[in-house]
Amino acid sequence: MRNFFSAQGLSRPKTLAGLLLLVFLAQCIWLVVRGGAKIADDLGQLSRIQAGVEQIRGQAIAGTPIYLHAGPVVIQTEGPQAAGFDVNHSPLWYLTAAAPLALSQNLLRADFRRGYQGWAVDLLARLPSLMFGFLLGASLWYVARRLYGNSGGFIALSLYCFSPVIIRSSSLWFAVPEMGAAWGAFGAIFTAIAVAHTLYAPREVILWNWRRILLLGLSLALAIGSQFSLVVTAPMALLFMLYLAPTRPRSAIAIWSAACAVALIIVFASYFLHPRALFEGMRHADFLGIIWRAFLMPGAYRNVAVQVLSSNPAMVIMLPATLITYCAWPRARYFGNTAPLLLCIIFFAHAVGSAHYPGLGFQLVVIPFTFVFVAGVLCDLLETEFRSVVILTLWILLGGSAIWNLVALARLA
Repeated sequence: MRNFFSAQGLSRPKTLAGLLLLVFLAQCIWLVVRGGAKIADDLGQLSRIQAGVEQIRGQAIAGTPIYLHAGPVVIQTEGPQAAGFDVNHSPLWYLTAAAPLALSQNLLRADFRRGYQGWAVDLLARLPSLMFGFLLGASLWYVARRLYGNSGGFIALSLYCFSPVIIRSSSLWFAVPEMGAAWGAFGAIFTAIAVAHTLYAPREVILWNWRRILLLGLSLALAIGSQFSLVVTAPMALLFMLYLAPTRPRSAIAIWSAACAVALIIVFASYFLHPRALFEGMRHADFLGIIWRAFLMPGAYRNVAVQVLSSNPAMVIMLPATLITYCAWPRARYFGNTAPLLLCIIFFAHAVGSAHYPGLGFQLVVIPFTFVFVAGVLCDLLETEFRSVVILTLWILLGGSAIWNLVALARLA
């Protein structure tokens, strides 16, 4: 058991990570099948899918009052509206939700709710969110493993795979589809950090990094297209690049600009290349989404803190312990730990300020960064003389939270 959290004890870390992610998917599917929350009963999700399907079929642009041809189609959008525009989401948010069911003829009927009977179709409607949840877990493991080794990767992934909040959000179990935004924000920040580290290589950075540029652009597009207020990730990504590559500012700015251009093209494509629709959508978009008086309300801080701590039962102990360790122990205060902590603080502040956002929003985005920070500090503690105590504590907390989550799922009627 002692060697499990060491590189020598993990001969095939990718296989073990894959098994954990399969367990995560199994929990999500079980929740869909046994949880009782049917897409056919969720009017918000139905209208979101209907709007996306209508755009795919060339009838209207989702989340806007713009019709592509005359007809009796009525678009129903969710969230605060301004002149018929969804101020929080671009059409990309609707298109990803509608993609698996775009070919269903039942969606254009007046009684299209009948097309969602049966758990197989219900699972298909949740497929995009499940896919984003799986990819975010894989990205979390990859990032934590690169930063802290196998131990960090598996601590972060264990917290993620048995997180009730993540499982509910990925399964759309009484939850708004926001996993795409969370994965995009996480990918944008850490892709930017990875790109910055490559700028020291003696190569032509622009051409050499074209794959990372596309990945960074895709991440930004998915984050901002799924939640306009996540536009904050773009300047944050640039700041990290400039900090990590201070001798190559022009290269960093050029790569960042190219990625932003890719993101803009993808978002523009989600408006089906209609310039007027893009312009009006951006004009009505709420890119800040902050209510400043919320920062004076103690309840706003409490709600966000409870959401973060409830992301995994083990976090009630792990997060305060790692925060105290980080503040009291200079060895833990290096970039690998400070960067995710700084991101947690920034997204936590946005979550407090955007208390009226229709969904979890920044409250969900902050969770994977918190898992990375906790894993990093715990890995530092594994290298101390208290290693045996830390390992025993990890087994108790991570194992206990996993058992608690599985028992709760098994009790679903």
